[in-house]
Amino acid sequence: MPKDPVCGMDVDPKSAIKAVIGNDTYFFCSIGCKDKFILENKGKEIEVFMPLARKPFFKNKLFIILTAAIFLIGLSFFVPQLVAFRKAFLDYLKVIWWAVLLGLCLGGIIDYYIPREYISKFLSKRSSATILNAVFLGFLMSACSHGILALSIQLHKKGASNPAVVSFLLASPWANLPITVMLLGFFGLKGLLIILSAIFVAINTGLIFIFLEKKGLIEKNKNIVNISEDFSIIKDLRLRARDYRLSFSGLIMDIKGVWKGTRELADMVLWWIILGMFIASLAGAYIPAHLFHRFMGPTVIGLLVTLGLATIIEVCSEGSSPLAFEVYKQTGALGNSFTFLMAGVVTDYTEIGLLWTNVGRRVALWLPVITVPQVIILGYLMNKFIS
Repeated sequence: MPKDPVCGMDVDPKSAIKAVIGNDTYFFCSIGCKDKFILENKGKEIEVFMPLARKPFFKNKLFIILTAAIFLIGLSFFVPQLVAFRKAFLDYLKVIWWAVLLGLCLGGIIDYYIPREYISKFLSKRSSATILNAVFLGFLMSACSHGILALSIQLHKKGASNPAVVSFLLASPWANLPITVMLLGFFGLKGLLIILSAIFVAINTGLIFIFLEKKGLIEKNKNIVNISEDFSIIKDLRLRARDYRLSFSGLIMDIKGVWKGTRELADMVLWWIILGMFIASLAGAYIPAHLFHRFMGPTVIGLLVTLGLATIIEVCSEGSSPLAFEVYKQTGALGNSFTFLMAGVVTDYTEIGLLWTNVGRRVALWLPVITVPQVIILGYLMNKFIS
């Protein structure tokens, strides 16, 4: 199945927008991606073919999963057994709505204002500096894992290498500044160990992914723009600032551009996030809490059980941090708390599903293969030497 040259999504050629340049044919998932492609290829003779019929709204994945969630929530007012699901779902929604909204809005801003050349300059090379840049960028972010998903996909669309995207995705939820403060509040200096361990996993995984990319074992990002070594972002920013004219009509155009990017990104990632909330709500509502404490002791088996349970119930970094501290209070196993937190990224079906559909299937499959052993080893060492 062909990929959209702008966002990298798989598209059905039978129902997609098509553009032809010479002997090359391109397919697009949306009018927005088609318009960006035409803008980037200004001056070339492009022939565009629109599909005869648009995809019905009721086949949209976001519409389907959202309808299912709303149906069950509505049904819960008549079926007492579903009340627990409704409360769990709404509690999760209260915790993460702002992070998801922030992630989508920042993604829309990046989509409209940040040229691909900027991202490719810092996040496309096969080097340790690229991975460090991605991790540092993740540290500056203030969105939780679900908000970071949107930003990660947007960076991929803008030309960040797949190893950089993975490092950014791993570092952001647990190594960002607000969560650092939160974990230090819960765990004291031991929280700093969790943060440093998360950064270690992010950097180490990024370097391994660079090796895999060199060997052709994972997909390369086709959105990377080839730029000259002497390209200066500072000079380009000055030129853009000089040519920009502040006006009411220009401001309206900017708002529309950001909104379009946000809307398209939401259509791409929001259904995965809601699906994750849907499953997590079912698990949180119907799995007894005492089972978590009983089987999550400071042993290898306890670590594996923690990893499995956290994969199911993880929702966001802010929501998971108190749960991780509760695990530590009940079991005294700091490694289990670390594993509980990291499982939300390294094994969560939402992250893996988004990587699978938007970045690359081999990237998605390699993520848990590389990260899970690191998390288990670090968790075991924490349990053994840190009390």
